[in-house]
Amino acid sequence: MEKQNWKAFLYLLPALVFLGVFLVYPLIDVFIYSFEEGYSSASQSYFGIGLFNYEYVLHDPYFKQTLINTFVLVIVTVPISTGIALMISLALNSVKKLRSFLQTIYFLPYVTNTIAVGMVFMVLFKETPYSQGVVNMLIQWVGLSPVDFMEGPWWAKMFVLCFYTIWIVMPFKILILTSALASVDEQYYNVAKIDGTSSSRIFFRITLPMISPSLFYLVITGFIGAFKAYSDAVALFGTNLNAAGMNTMVGYVFDMLYRDSGGYPSYASAAAIILFAIILTITIINLLVSKKHVHYN
Repeated sequence: MEKQNWKAFLYLLPALVFLGVFLVYPLIDVFIYSFEEGYSSASQSYFGIGLFNYEYVLHDPYFKQTLINTFVLVIVTVPISTGIALMISLALNSVKKLRSFLQTIYFLPYVTNTIAVGMVFMVLFKETPYSQGVVNMLIQWVGLSPVDFMEGPWWAKMFVLCFYTIWIVMPFKILILTSALASVDEQYYNVAKIDGTSSSRIFFRITLPMISPSLFYLVITGFIGAFKAYSDAVALFGTNLNAAGMNTMVGYVFDMLYRDSGGYPSYASAAAIILFAIILTITIINLLVSKKHVHYN
């Protein structure tokens, strides 16, 4: 038995070393940096240890804006994208013959370059000297005033960012949910139909509990992904996200790290630790909730 344990440990050793070098060590290093006050990248020195970096970040108006943007993005996109993906997956599951073909079509946006999709969204929403954008043309056709979605009010730009994010993440969710629905044993449905169970009751009593592990997996990874959003905003609004008022927490960390040719690694580390703490807390809450409600086959 001990020999088998040693073999298992040796098989896991490369992965453990990899995680230690590229995940655990950087996390510890960032945690130490976050307490070093006045750290200089050039001289590799600092003048004190304390909580000043955290105080600076938490009082920085740019960071407060990134918190608002990120939380709105998380709260809006995760439930909407998961709900839409579930409805589409249910529809695909009912079309047995064309399910694989349609599933492939829905998955295409996920493998398309992020910047390319961003350019398409700019064509749809951005006003130019030659056009007000496709969306504004549709808005005017119904008798409403056009909206400057790309350079106008914050809510308009946030709408575009949320729409874009939902579009990007939904294909992966559809793939996971269609696979989960296909794995549900048909015998459950047959027995329910013999008993005269309604379609809504079948969904809430059979389908939803059976695919609940996949749903909670998508919710947890969705929260984590939305909190780490950055490239989506860059694809739509460019690299100067603070000027556009659309920066995210990851974008704030990046700006702090590379600003003014030297950056402020201590502030960036403090912001990164705050982001890590938020993601860890929400992930733990989701895991605790999932343990109570997930039905395992």
